[in-house]
Amino acid sequence: MKIYNKHNKYIAAIALSLVLASCKAPMATVIKDEVKENVPQNFNQEEQGDANNNSGTTPWRQFFTDPNLVSLIETALKNNQELMITLQEIEIAKSGVLAKKGRLTPTVSAGIGAGVSKVGRYTSEGAGDASTEIEPGKEVPDPLGNFEGGLMANWEIDIWKKLRTEKDAAVAHYLSTVEGKNFVLSNLIEEVADNYYELLALDNQLDIIQQYTKLQQKALEISKIQKEAAAATELAVKKFEAELAKSKASEYTIRQQIIEKENEINALCGRFPQPIVRTKEDFMTTIPQTVYTGIPSQLLANRPDIKQAELELKSSKLDVEAARKEFYPSLEISATLGLEAFKPSYLVKLPESMAASLVGELAGPLINKSAIKANFQSADARQIQALYEYDKTILNAYLDVANLMSKVKNIDQYYKLKSEETQALEKSIDIANQLFRNSRADYLEVLLNQRDALDAKMELVEAKQKQLSTVVDIYKSLGGGWK
Repeated sequence: MKIYNKHNKYIAAIALSLVLASCKAPMATVIKDEVKENVPQNFNQEEQGDANNNSGTTPWRQFFTDPNLVSLIETALKNNQELMITLQEIEIAKSGVLAKKGRLTPTVSAGIGAGVSKVGRYTSEGAGDASTEIEPGKEVPDPLGNFEGGLMANWEIDIWKKLRTEKDAAVAHYLSTVEGKNFVLSNLIEEVADNYYELLALDNQLDIIQQYTKLQQKALEISKIQKEAAAATELAVKKFEAELAKSKASEYTIRQQIIEKENEINALCGRFPQPIVRTKEDFMTTIPQTVYTGIPSQLLANRPDIKQAELELKSSKLDVEAARKEFYPSLEISATLGLEAFKPSYLVKLPESMAASLVGELAGPLINKSAIKANFQSADARQIQALYEYDKTILNAYLDVANLMSKVKNIDQYYKLKSEETQALEKSIDIANQLFRNSRADYLEVLLNQRDALDAKMELVEAKQKQLSTVVDIYKSLGGGWK
């Protein structure tokens, strides 16, 4: 008896040493978020932001006032396929949370089984069966059947909070997918608005080309009259004919661009090609919204992509913690309760047919931990990767706003100067045409004036489109559009 107790002590000591050996786990890389801590106080040194005035918090229905654009955005939010795909990613992440949460509770299953076995007569088990009687004069049958049914339970005790850590990581990932959906919303609204303004710009450019074509037609008629009167040559007539053909060709190019732009908007709205309802007449007189930028630190709360990256960083840190706890021993408890007999009719004989078991097991990795180490190293690398992604997102967000603020100012000045250029060239066209009719200017002067005026008008329309689109872009960069 003393020898047996002595052996038990040795076994317990060996088991304890093995468990302690398995508890040795590598340390995760300590990461520090320096970019977030060093975000500047303002977007530029010339102007100081107002924390109480930030256009990024304005709901998109209040920011956009064109009813046709609002209707398009509403349609896109209902039907856009990319948004629908993102919503399913949220459902997938939600299921992942439920799966991790389920591991915290015991699993219970019910089952039935049947089988038959025959052992050798000259074995210890076979000899025992031969001498066993069920009832006086009735031996155990050979071969021996086995019929069973009952409940089985298994539970991993979360002694190191590994399972809770995995669940928390899944929750953080789920929340990041929600922010990802918000970012898709913000991008979608920006795309619809930008394409809508580009479509209006094309409409106005088409009108300019058509006006220019009429102007060329009149110039051609004048050149033909002057040729008949020997005041102009055939060369002037051919030059005006070529210019007229060129302007008509440009008209078809713009018509094709309008069709493609309409279908880009239809694609964003998740529908087949159809005309886009719009009013082009007010485009050039539209005044862009005034945008207030607030302060840079507000980007951390307003921009969904920054919040998504932050949550992914949190999730990756928890993944590292969970991977590290895989080095620790796990405690599992399993239990069964049911009926078992070698003949179905004996299953109802209680309590003889009742069978039960309860087993507890504490086990940890000891030798060949390469798979666990690889999983930990992979999680650690993803954690560092997530930090860089988070820092990059913050930096890009700041630079986006800073660049667009500068662009808003410069495009306003550009539009103002282009307006002055267009007005001057409009007057020069009238002067050149009058001189041409009186044979005091040649056809080249008329052509050059008309071309310069056309280019200036087209560029003025593009400037207006950029002016409106830049305001939309800075609104999105401030985190607007998803609320």
